[in-house]
Formats: sequence, C-alpha cells, structure tokens
Amino acid sequence: MTPPRKAPSFELIEIAGPAGRLECLRLPAATESPFGIALVAHPNPTEGGTFTNKIVHTLAKTLSRLGYVCYCPNLRGVGQSEGMHERGVGEVDDMAAVLAFSRHENPHVHRLILAGFSFGTYVQAQLRQRLAEDEVQHMILVGPAISRYNFPTVPANSLIIHGEQDEVIPLNAVFDWARPNHLPIVVVPGTGHFFHGRLTRLADIVEGNLRR
Repeated sequence: MTPPRKAPSFELIEIAGPAGRLECLRLPAATESPFGIALVAHPNPTEGGTFTNKIVHTLAKTLSRLGYVCYCPNLRGVGQSEGMHERGVGEVDDMAAVLAFSRHENPHVHRLILAGFSFGTYVQAQLRQRLAEDEVQHMILVGPAISRYNFPTVPANSLIIHGEQDEVIPLNAVFDWARPNHLPIVVVPGTGHFFHGRLTRLADIVEGNLRR
C-alpha cells in the first residue's frame, strides 16, 4: 500500500529585489509535478500585514493542493525584506521580481495565478496590467482594497471574494467598483475583513472555483 503523500511545508528563501533582498515563503505543489505558479501578496504592512497572515497561508495551502508552487513574499520594508514601504508603488516591482524568480525556478510551468488579500490585491492588480493578456490565467482577490487606492480594472474571470460585514473595505464600495465592468463578487455572509472563523469556507470557495 502506498503511504499518503506528506503535505509540503513552507520554505524560507531569499530573492533579489529592485530595492534589495526580499524574504519569501515558498510552498511546493502538493502534486507529483507542478501544474502552475501562484504569487500571493500580503495585506497592508502599516497595519501588521506580512507573509505570515492567515489568509495568505490559506490561499497558498489551497493552491498548493491544486498543484501550484506558491510564492508569498514580504514586500519591501516588511520583515527582513530590504527597502521602504511605498504604498503599493515600488511593491509592484518587487512582485515582478518574484515572478521572474519563480519562472526561472519553474521553466516548464506556464500557468500563473496572481492572488492577494487587501493591500496585496492592489499590488497584484497593478502587476496584472504590466503582463500580456495570456500570461495570467486567473486572479484571486480577497477583500480588495477598493476604497483605499486608485484600483485598476481586473479581468472579468477574476475571483473576487468579500465579507458581507467587512469593517475595513465596505462591501458597497466593492460593488460600486465592480458594477461598471460587470464583475461578479462572491459575498460571504456574516464575515468581516479578516474572515475570522471562515478560513475553511474561503478555501472551499477558491478550490471550487478553480476546479470548475
């Protein structure tokens, strides 16, 4: 009888970024061979957001189970990453450096997901604008920080998940942003910005959407 495959664990690595060293958590794919690459961006570091955030880990673990190699960097000025926080400007360059590194490590894997939580969604939406239309297969935006930044438009197939009772980014602001471009929003009832007690439900939504 074949023993069950051991779940992969996070590995701490370093990546050369445009403002200096970036520390990054890498989570290997839980499958025999990687199906794709996923970059996961953390929430606002001025409010304690780092790559240890529970939603970041929930997204990474879910995507790892689905066959993605996941990279969760601390962006500039966060943790041991060098540089200074730039409110989502220079951080896009950091994430682009992580993408280049991930492609170098996985030269035969071409499927790409950009995922983020809160501030991280703003970084990923900007990175998406820099890439060719066919480079990104999917975006996962949890609690997008619509009311805090000049948020770009994202592709129509993006998975946007928001808590009904989000106390940081009002749900109505997300609907106002999404409405002109007919973007669907998955609303989790009775849930705030940090999805306390709803992380399993969040994982189920992500996995169900990608399996479809």
